[in-house]
Order: sequence, then C-alpha cells, then structure tokens
Amino acid sequence: MAAITVQTMKAPFDVVSAGGITFTWTVGNTGGDTIAITGREILLIWNSSATTTYTVTISSQVDSQNRTGDITAYSLALGEFAYFTGGLTNQPGWKNTSTGLITITPSNAAIKWALLKLPNGYPA
Repeated sequence: MAAITVQTMKAPFDVVSAGGITFTWTVGNTGGDTIAITGREILLIWNSSATTTYTVTISSQVDSQNRTGDITAYSLALGEFAYFTGGLTNQPGWKNTSTGLITITPSNAAIKWALLKLPNGYPA
C-alpha cells in the first residue's frame, strides 16, 4: 500500500500566483492506498481512462454501533470524477483507529486521487 500525499489548500486571502492553486493527481495503486485524515480532507477521484469504466472501493471500520459501511466497487465511467468526504469526521467508521488511515483501492491504475486539506484556521 502507498500513502497518498495531502495537499493543503490556500487560505481565502493568501496571495495566489501562477500555478499556486493547482493540485497533483496520484496514480491509484491496485494493491490499495491509504490516506491520513484529520477531519479536514476531501478526496477527489478521477477515472482518467478514455475508454473504460473502473471502480473504487473505500474500506470502512467498525464504529461504536458495530456498523460498517464499505463503499464497494463504486463505478466511475470514463473521464468521470467523484469525491469522498469520509475525512470530514474524526469519529470511528472510516479511519482505522490504530493507524488513523483510510484504505482506498482502485480496480485499475487509470483511477487517480488528489487529497485536499483545508488550510489551518478554516473553516473559522
């Protein structure tokens, strides 16, 4: 498994120069990837294939009510985008409580990720 790098977004009044608000896509690892969360992240998902539909699985963890809610084989058509906001909570249910990580697995390397984090102090 590989860890996806968190990319912190600019604050609303930061100076923005050319290239300053772009982000980088990471190729998905079909063996699984992990994302570290603090409760301020949004995972962007993109099927970069021009010809084929692929899927993404996001593994949940047992919560305090003994529930799980895996997102299994979520289908993305060619060129389609999706997002995942499970990182917007620090409550049990998505992240592994011992590692603080969420596991995401694409069916093909055409699936790409970008993990964006709100800047410190936002929302106020």
